[in-house]
Amino acid sequence: MDRERQIKNKMITMQHVAKTFVTERKTTRIIDDISLEVKENELVALFGPGQCGKTTLLNVMAGLEKATSGEIIVNGEKVTRPGPDRGFVYQTLALFPWLTVMGNVCFGPRMRGISKKEREERARYYIDLVGLKGFEDSYPVQLSGGMKQRVGIARAYCNEPSVLFMDEPFGHLDAQTRYLMQDELMRIWEKEKRTIVFVTNNIEEAIYLADRVIVLTNCPTQVKKEYIIDLPRPRDYVDPGFLALREDISSVVDKTL
Repeated sequence: MDRERQIKNKMITMQHVAKTFVTERKTTRIIDDISLEVKENELVALFGPGQCGKTTLLNVMAGLEKATSGEIIVNGEKVTRPGPDRGFVYQTLALFPWLTVMGNVCFGPRMRGISKKEREERARYYIDLVGLKGFEDSYPVQLSGGMKQRVGIARAYCNEPSVLFMDEPFGHLDAQTRYLMQDELMRIWEKEKRTIVFVTNNIEEAIYLADRVIVLTNCPTQVKKEYIIDLPRPRDYVDPGFLALREDISSVVDKTL
Protein backbone atom coordinates (compact mmCIF):
# COMPACT_ATOMS: atom_id res chain seq x y z
CA MET A 1 0.00 0.00 0.00
CA ASP A 2 2.80 2.41 0.87
CA ARG A 3 4.53 1.49 -2.38
CA GLU A 4 1.37 2.23 -4.41
CA ARG A 5 0.91 5.56 -2.65
CA GLN A 6 4.53 6.46 -3.32
CA ILE A 7 4.22 5.66 -7.03
CA LYS A 8 1.03 7.72 -7.39
CA ASN A 9 2.79 10.62 -5.71
CA LYS A 10 5.38 10.82 -8.50
CA MET A 11 4.48 13.49 -11.04
CA ILE A 12 7.66 13.33 -13.16
CA THR A 13 10.01 10.40 -13.63
CA MET A 14 13.09 10.61 -15.84
CA GLN A 15 15.12 7.49 -16.47
CA HIS A 16 18.58 7.62 -18.11
CA VAL A 17 17.70 10.63 -20.26
CA ALA A 18 20.31 11.98 -22.66
CA LYS A 19 20.22 14.62 -25.37
CA THR A 20 22.69 15.04 -28.21
CA PHE A 21 22.58 17.64 -30.98
CA VAL A 22 24.05 16.53 -34.31
CA THR A 23 25.02 18.90 -37.12
CA GLU A 24 27.13 18.46 -40.23
CA ARG A 25 30.15 19.87 -38.40
CA LYS A 26 29.93 18.30 -34.94
CA THR A 27 28.06 16.25 -32.39
CA THR A 28 27.38 17.89 -29.03
CA ARG A 29 26.08 16.00 -26.01
CA ILE A 30 24.10 18.37 -23.78
CA ILE A 31 22.42 16.01 -21.28
CA ASP A 32 24.31 12.93 -20.08
CA ASP A 33 22.28 10.12 -18.48
CA ILE A 34 20.02 11.97 -16.05
CA SER A 35 17.56 10.12 -13.83
CA LEU A 36 15.38 12.02 -11.37
CA GLU A 37 11.89 12.23 -9.90
CA VAL A 38 9.61 15.13 -9.00
CA LYS A 39 6.68 14.63 -6.65
CA GLU A 40 3.19 16.00 -7.03
CA ASN A 41 2.93 19.67 -5.96
CA GLU A 42 6.69 19.82 -5.31
CA LEU A 43 8.63 22.91 -6.36
CA VAL A 44 12.02 21.78 -7.64
CA ALA A 45 14.77 24.16 -8.76
CA LEU A 46 17.29 23.09 -11.38
CA PHE A 47 20.44 25.04 -10.57
CA GLY A 48 23.76 25.00 -12.34
CA PRO A 49 26.40 27.05 -14.15
CA GLY A 50 25.55 29.07 -17.25
CA GLN A 51 25.21 27.14 -20.50
CA CYS A 52 25.23 23.78 -18.71
CA GLY A 53 22.05 22.55 -20.38
CA LYS A 54 19.32 23.58 -17.91
CA THR A 55 16.98 24.94 -20.57
CA THR A 56 17.51 21.92 -22.81
CA LEU A 57 16.70 19.63 -19.89
CA LEU A 58 13.52 21.60 -19.18
CA ASN A 59 12.51 21.47 -22.86
CA VAL A 60 13.01 17.70 -22.95
CA MET A 61 10.95 17.26 -19.77
CA ALA A 62 8.16 19.38 -21.25
CA GLY A 63 8.21 17.55 -24.59
CA LEU A 64 9.35 20.60 -26.55
CA GLU A 65 12.47 18.68 -27.60
CA LYS A 66 12.86 14.93 -28.02
CA ALA A 67 15.35 13.06 -25.86
CA THR A 68 18.04 11.16 -27.73
CA SER A 69 17.64 8.28 -25.29
CA GLY A 70 15.86 7.49 -22.05
CA GLU A 71 12.27 7.91 -20.94
CA ILE A 72 10.23 10.70 -19.36
CA ILE A 73 6.90 10.01 -17.65
CA VAL A 74 4.67 12.94 -16.61
CA ASN A 75 1.49 12.22 -14.66
CA GLY A 76 1.59 8.58 -15.73
CA GLU A 77 2.00 9.29 -19.46
CA LYS A 78 5.13 8.93 -21.56
CA VAL A 79 6.27 12.29 -22.95
CA THR A 80 6.60 12.28 -26.73
CA ARG A 81 5.45 15.81 -27.59
CA PRO A 82 4.07 18.96 -25.89
CA GLY A 83 0.72 18.65 -24.17
CA PRO A 84 -1.85 20.82 -22.39
CA ASP A 85 -1.00 19.07 -19.11
CA ARG A 86 2.38 20.85 -19.19
CA GLY A 87 2.53 24.64 -18.93
CA PHE A 88 5.59 26.77 -19.71
CA VAL A 89 6.66 30.20 -18.47
CA TYR A 90 9.64 31.66 -20.34
CA GLN A 91 12.31 34.18 -19.45
CA THR A 92 11.77 35.94 -22.77
CA LEU A 93 8.12 36.91 -22.59
CA ALA A 94 6.08 35.29 -25.34
CA LEU A 95 2.91 37.36 -24.98
CA PHE A 96 0.96 38.17 -28.13
CA PRO A 97 1.23 41.97 -28.46
CA TRP A 98 -2.02 42.22 -30.45
CA LEU A 99 -4.04 40.50 -27.68
CA THR A 100 -5.20 42.00 -24.41
CA VAL A 101 -4.39 40.48 -21.03
CA MET A 102 -7.68 38.58 -21.26
CA GLY A 103 -6.90 37.42 -24.79
CA ASN A 104 -3.43 36.21 -23.82
CA VAL A 105 -4.63 34.34 -20.74
CA CYS A 106 -7.54 32.77 -22.68
CA PHE A 107 -5.38 31.70 -25.60
CA GLY A 108 -4.65 28.11 -24.52
CA PRO A 109 -8.23 27.19 -23.59
CA ARG A 110 -9.46 28.85 -26.82
CA MET A 111 -7.12 26.69 -28.90
CA ARG A 112 -8.45 23.64 -27.06
CA GLY A 113 -12.04 24.51 -27.95
CA ILE A 114 -13.20 25.57 -24.48
CA SER A 115 -16.36 27.68 -24.68
CA LYS A 116 -15.96 31.46 -24.49
CA LYS A 117 -17.94 31.68 -21.26
CA GLU A 118 -15.92 28.98 -19.51
CA ARG A 119 -12.52 30.18 -20.66
CA GLU A 120 -13.23 33.80 -19.72
CA GLU A 121 -14.52 32.79 -16.28
CA ARG A 122 -11.38 30.73 -15.78
CA ALA A 123 -9.17 33.56 -17.08
CA ARG A 124 -10.75 36.12 -14.76
CA TYR A 125 -10.03 33.87 -11.79
CA TYR A 126 -6.34 33.55 -12.66
CA ILE A 127 -5.96 37.20 -13.64
CA ASP A 128 -7.31 38.08 -10.20
CA LEU A 129 -5.06 35.45 -8.61
CA VAL A 130 -1.91 37.06 -10.05
CA GLY A 131 -3.03 40.53 -8.97
CA LEU A 132 -4.05 41.98 -12.34
CA LYS A 133 -7.76 42.48 -11.81
CA GLY A 134 -8.75 45.64 -13.68
CA PHE A 135 -6.12 45.12 -16.41
CA GLU A 136 -8.11 42.59 -18.46
CA ASP A 137 -8.39 44.98 -21.43
CA SER A 138 -4.79 46.23 -21.32
CA TYR A 139 -2.25 45.30 -23.98
CA PRO A 140 1.29 44.03 -23.19
CA VAL A 141 2.86 47.33 -24.28
CA GLN A 142 0.94 49.04 -21.48
CA LEU A 143 2.33 46.74 -18.77
CA SER A 144 5.53 46.75 -16.73
CA GLY A 145 7.95 43.83 -16.87
CA GLY A 146 6.63 42.34 -13.65
CA MET A 147 3.03 42.68 -14.83
CA LYS A 148 3.86 40.96 -18.12
CA GLN A 149 5.37 38.04 -16.22
CA ARG A 150 2.21 37.82 -14.12
CA VAL A 151 0.26 37.50 -17.37
CA GLY A 152 2.59 34.68 -18.39
CA ILE A 153 1.95 32.87 -15.11
CA ALA A 154 -1.82 33.40 -15.39
CA ARG A 155 -1.78 32.12 -18.97
CA ALA A 156 0.09 28.98 -17.94
CA TYR A 157 -2.26 28.36 -15.01
CA CYS A 158 -5.37 28.98 -17.14
CA ASN A 159 -4.70 25.81 -19.12
CA GLU A 160 -4.86 24.03 -15.73
CA PRO A 161 -1.75 21.91 -16.31
CA SER A 162 -0.44 19.24 -13.98
CA VAL A 163 3.10 20.64 -14.24
CA LEU A 164 4.52 24.11 -14.74
CA PHE A 165 7.97 24.46 -16.27
CA MET A 166 9.54 27.85 -15.59
CA ASP A 167 12.73 28.83 -17.43
CA GLU A 168 14.41 31.65 -15.48
CA PRO A 169 11.13 33.60 -15.54
CA PHE A 170 12.46 36.47 -13.41
CA GLY A 171 15.96 36.63 -14.89
CA HIS A 172 15.30 39.74 -16.98
CA LEU A 173 13.70 41.74 -14.16
CA ASP A 174 15.43 44.33 -11.99
CA ALA A 175 16.40 43.17 -8.49
CA GLN A 176 13.49 44.77 -6.64
CA THR A 177 10.88 43.41 -9.07
CA ARG A 178 12.55 40.01 -9.00
CA TYR A 179 12.21 39.76 -5.21
CA LEU A 180 8.58 40.87 -5.49
CA MET A 181 7.83 38.23 -8.14
CA GLN A 182 9.45 35.51 -6.05
CA ASP A 183 7.06 36.36 -3.21
CA GLU A 184 4.15 36.51 -5.66
CA LEU A 185 5.01 33.09 -7.05
CA MET A 186 5.03 31.68 -3.52
CA ARG A 187 1.64 33.26 -2.80
CA ILE A 188 0.13 31.91 -6.03
CA TRP A 189 1.65 28.45 -5.54
CA GLU A 190 0.39 28.20 -1.97
CA LYS A 191 -3.15 28.98 -3.14
CA GLU A 192 -3.12 26.97 -6.40
CA LYS A 193 -0.65 24.14 -5.90
CA ARG A 194 1.03 22.75 -8.99
CA THR A 195 4.14 20.72 -9.57
CA ILE A 196 6.75 23.29 -10.64
CA VAL A 197 10.17 22.73 -12.17
CA PHE A 198 12.01 26.04 -11.98
CA VAL A 199 15.28 26.73 -13.81
CA THR A 200 17.58 29.37 -12.33
CA ASN A 201 21.26 30.26 -12.19
CA ASN A 202 20.66 32.37 -9.08
CA ILE A 203 21.55 30.40 -5.96
CA GLU A 204 19.55 32.60 -3.56
CA GLU A 205 16.46 32.31 -5.75
CA ALA A 206 16.77 28.52 -5.82
CA ILE A 207 16.99 28.26 -2.02
CA TYR A 208 14.26 30.86 -1.46
CA LEU A 209 11.69 29.14 -3.67
CA ALA A 210 12.35 25.42 -3.80
CA ASP A 211 11.43 22.38 -1.77
CA ARG A 212 14.43 20.73 -3.39
CA VAL A 213 17.40 22.05 -5.35
CA ILE A 214 19.00 19.81 -7.97
CA VAL A 215 22.55 20.94 -8.73
CA LEU A 216 23.69 20.20 -12.28
CA THR A 217 27.23 19.87 -13.61
CA ASN A 218 28.81 21.67 -16.52
CA CYS A 219 27.83 20.51 -20.00
CA PRO A 220 27.22 17.67 -20.78
CA THR A 221 25.08 18.03 -17.71
CA GLN A 222 24.46 15.42 -15.05
CA VAL A 223 22.93 15.58 -11.57
CA LYS A 224 25.78 16.43 -9.21
CA LYS A 225 23.90 16.72 -5.90
CA GLU A 226 20.42 17.24 -4.49
CA TYR A 227 19.46 19.37 -1.50
CA ILE A 228 16.20 19.18 0.43
CA ILE A 229 15.46 22.75 1.54
CA ASP A 230 13.98 22.18 4.97
CA LEU A 231 13.51 25.83 5.89
CA PRO A 232 10.16 27.31 6.95
CA ARG A 233 8.39 29.72 4.61
CA PRO A 234 8.51 32.65 4.18
CA ARG A 235 12.27 32.35 4.01
CA ASP A 236 14.81 34.92 5.08
CA TYR A 237 17.89 35.60 2.94
CA VAL A 238 20.01 36.35 6.03
CA ASP A 239 18.79 33.44 8.16
CA PRO A 240 21.81 31.35 9.34
CA GLY A 241 20.30 28.19 7.85
CA PHE A 242 19.78 29.95 4.51
CA LEU A 243 23.35 31.26 4.49
CA ALA A 244 24.75 27.84 5.40
CA LEU A 245 22.90 26.23 2.49
CA ARG A 246 24.10 28.95 0.16
CA GLU A 247 27.70 28.31 1.17
CA ASP A 248 27.31 24.54 0.83
CA ILE A 249 25.73 24.67 -2.62
CA SER A 250 28.27 27.27 -3.80
CA SER A 251 31.07 24.93 -2.81
CA VAL A 252 29.84 22.04 -4.99
CA VAL A 253 28.62 23.82 -8.13
CA ASP A 254 30.96 23.64 -11.11
CA LYS A 255 32.60 26.84 -12.20
CA THR A 256 31.39 28.24 -15.53
CA LEU A 257 33.86 27.49 -18.29
